[in-house]
Amino acid sequence: MKTKLILFVAIITSMSTFSQQKWTLKECVDEALKKNISIQQNRLSLEIAKNDIKLAKGNFLPVINGSTSGSLSLGSSFNQVTQNRSPSTTLFGGSVGLSGGISLFNGFRNTNTFKQAQLGVESSLLDLKKIENDISLFVVNGYLNILFAKESLNAAKVQYEISKKQIEAAESRFNSGVIPKGDLLNTQSTAATNLQSVITQENSLDLAILNLAQLLQVSVDGFDVASINVGSPSANLLYNNSASVYEKSVDRMPEIERAKLAIENAGLSIEIAKSAYLPSVSASIFMNSSYNYIIKPKGVSTGNFFDQLDGNLGYGLGFSVNVPIFNGFKTDANVTRSKINKEISETRLESEKLSLKQTIEQSFLDVKSALKTFEAARISLEAQKEAFKNAQERYNYGAMTLFDFDQVRTRLVNAEAALIRSKYDYVFKTKVLQFYAGDLVLE
Repeated sequence: MKTKLILFVAIITSMSTFSQQKWTLKECVDEALKKNISIQQNRLSLEIAKNDIKLAKGNFLPVINGSTSGSLSLGSSFNQVTQNRSPSTTLFGGSVGLSGGISLFNGFRNTNTFKQAQLGVESSLLDLKKIENDISLFVVNGYLNILFAKESLNAAKVQYEISKKQIEAAESRFNSGVIPKGDLLNTQSTAATNLQSVITQENSLDLAILNLAQLLQVSVDGFDVASINVGSPSANLLYNNSASVYEKSVDRMPEIERAKLAIENAGLSIEIAKSAYLPSVSASIFMNSSYNYIIKPKGVSTGNFFDQLDGNLGYGLGFSVNVPIFNGFKTDANVTRSKINKEISETRLESEKLSLKQTIEQSFLDVKSALKTFEAARISLEAQKEAFKNAQERYNYGAMTLFDFDQVRTRLVNAEAALIRSKYDYVFKTKVLQFYAGDLVLE
């Protein structure tokens, strides 16, 4: 009984420990990449692309077919010379055969089709990488939203604790006749407002946790994330300009590589279309045999089956050459269409590069603006702290009304909230820029 009790406590403890596990940022990203439905769909598309390579390889191999047939005939024949009719005879027979064919040359169509299949696999991998990048950024944003909500909640709790202490001081001063009851009620009202802010921040934290849990497709019960050292953002930008980030990004972003492969694929389509101008050569081989059984009125004439096959065996080789002469300008039209498609792919590459450049320029500007906002919020908070310290001394000496004191305190609370908000906004936008530069490290 004691052993069972110890085992039960151990299981409950392990379950509690698991439910209270705090996920790291890397664990969250890995989990999202493992379970995301869009990623799973693209992985299936990748398997289809790999299967296309198998089909393209088959074009180089010969085609071999086996065949068999059988027939049953009944009846007699009439001899015009002797004017005699032969006895009714039943004849059963059949044939077996084996044939094969192979394309020796078709204008390199098979070779270029195989190359296109290989590009299809590479393109599918790049599509998968693009989705993985997008999901990773979503997770980073959701993760930081939780940390932002936690820090905002802690700040709200601190203000509420201060309000509770001020209520105690106000009650003491009211009982001593120093302040009127209205000041005490105002202090209690401020505390109630701060408590409401705590509840609001708790709800925001719960929502942030729910959003990330749903993104990871895990249960929200007991779900939490580990803290990371955001610290105080540096006043120095990580990169001198957006151009340096773009130069590092243009050679590694999957959408750019995908557009380059599209141009290469379009070039192969041109070659495939041109193959219709060239002659095609194919070879064939065949082997067949037959057998017969004559069923007479008084019995069956049976010959050895394998002897018949051997005696009737025939085989041969063949080849064919197909030279295109005129097909209503269809080949010309197909080649022209393929060339236009290649030009379209080239313009898409330039469009992708331009879009990436503009996105990075916007991200760099966002980081600069976020840093300025953070610096301004930091300076404002320092000023509000000094103002609050001065107002608290004046209020304690009776040189400031409670209403004016609450106004100063409200500005301090708003300044703290603005600093927290601007800090996490700057951190996330910096990580976005690091992502484009290839310097983002998930811990």
